[in-house]
Amino acid sequence: MSLRHGPFRLPALLLFLVLLVLSPLASAHKASDSYLILDVNGREVTGQWDIALRDVDFALGLDLDGNGEVTWGELRARLPDIDTWALGRLGLQRGGACRIEVADHLVDTHTDGAYAVLQLTGECPSTDPELSVSYRLLFELDALHRGLLRLTLDGTSHSAVLAPERAEQKFVAGQSSRLAQFGQYLVEGIWHIWIGFDHILFLLALLLPAVLVHDNGGWRGVARFRDALHEVLWVVTAFTVAHSITLSLAALGLIQLPSRLVESAIAASVVLAAANNLKPMVEGRRWLVAFVFGLIHGFGFASVLAELGLPQQALVLSLLGFNLGVEVGQLAIVALFLPLAYALRNTGFYRRGVFIGGSLATLTIALIWLLERAFDLKLIGR
Repeated sequence: MSLRHGPFRLPALLLFLVLLVLSPLASAHKASDSYLILDVNGREVTGQWDIALRDVDFALGLDLDGNGEVTWGELRARLPDIDTWALGRLGLQRGGACRIEVADHLVDTHTDGAYAVLQLTGECPSTDPELSVSYRLLFELDALHRGLLRLTLDGTSHSAVLAPERAEQKFVAGQSSRLAQFGQYLVEGIWHIWIGFDHILFLLALLLPAVLVHDNGGWRGVARFRDALHEVLWVVTAFTVAHSITLSLAALGLIQLPSRLVESAIAASVVLAAANNLKPMVEGRRWLVAFVFGLIHGFGFASVLAELGLPQQALVLSLLGFNLGVEVGQLAIVALFLPLAYALRNTGFYRRGVFIGGSLATLTIALIWLLERAFDLKLIGR
C-alpha cells in the first residue's frame, strides 16, 4: 500500500464519521416505538397496544389521498388489515400458543403524534410459570424500531424492550431480576443517546471547538492534547451533572414540563451552541452552557424513560442504569471523536470543513427542528 495516500486516510475517516452522524438528522424525529401493555393472569390475557399512526401508514399505506394526514375514516377502513398485520407480529406462549385478538380500537396521542390503540384480549393453553413474548413489528422495515413492554404476569411486574436482537424474551411468574432490569436499562440508556440525534448534535457542537483556541478573531489548534481533554471533561461533566438532576426529578414525578416546550428548548439549545461556534459569545465557559442546557436535555431523557416505564420494585436501580447508560454512550462518542479532531486541529480541513461546515450544518438542522417543534409543523421527513 502506497504511503503517499496516508495523509488522506484520517481526514477521510473523520469526514465519514461527520457525514454518518449528520446524514439522518435533517429528517430525524423521535425514534419509532410502540407501547405494549399486557396483563397475563393465569390463562387470561388482557392488554393494550399503542402503535404510531405514522408507522402504520409507513407499513400499510393508510393515507389514501396523499395529503400527509391520516383521517379517522382512512384508519377505520383499514382496521381489519391493521389487526392482521399487528397480531401476525406478536406471539405469546404459555404452555403453547396463546390466542390473541383485538377487542376494540381507539386513537390516542403521545408526545410524537397520534397512535392507533388496539385493545387486546385472549387466552393461553395453561398456567405454566414461564411466559414467552415474541415481537416482530416493523423490524423488517425499520431496524431502529423498539417495542416497549410492560408486563404483569400473575401479579409480578416486568419491563422489557423488544428489539431485533431481543425479539423473543421469556418471563417467569413470581420472578423479577433487579440486576437484569438494571442491565436492560443500562443498554437502553446507551441506545437512546446514540439515536437521540438532538442530544448528539448538542454534544458535538460543544466538542468541535474543544481542540481549538479562539485568538485574534480566528481559530488555531490547542498546543497539547491535555488542554483539549481538560476542556472536554469540563463540558461532559457539566452536561452529565445537569441532565442527571432533571432526569431524576422528572422520572420520579417531582417536576413535569410540557413535552412540546422541552423538545423546542432542546432544539434551541443546539441552535445556540452551533451559533456560538460561528460567532463566539461564550468563550472559556462552554461547561456553563453545557450545564444550563443540560438541565433541559434531562427532561428530554426523562420523557424516554417515562415511556419505557420504571418498574416500581427496581425504581432506583433502573433509573441509575438508564442514566449510566447515557453516560457510557456519551463517552463512546467522545472517545471516537476527540483523538481524530485533535490530530486534524491545525488543518484547513478541520477548521473550515469540519468545524465551520459542521457548525453551519448543525445550525440549519436545529433551526428546522425548532420550527417544527415550536409551531407543530412537518417540514421534512415522514
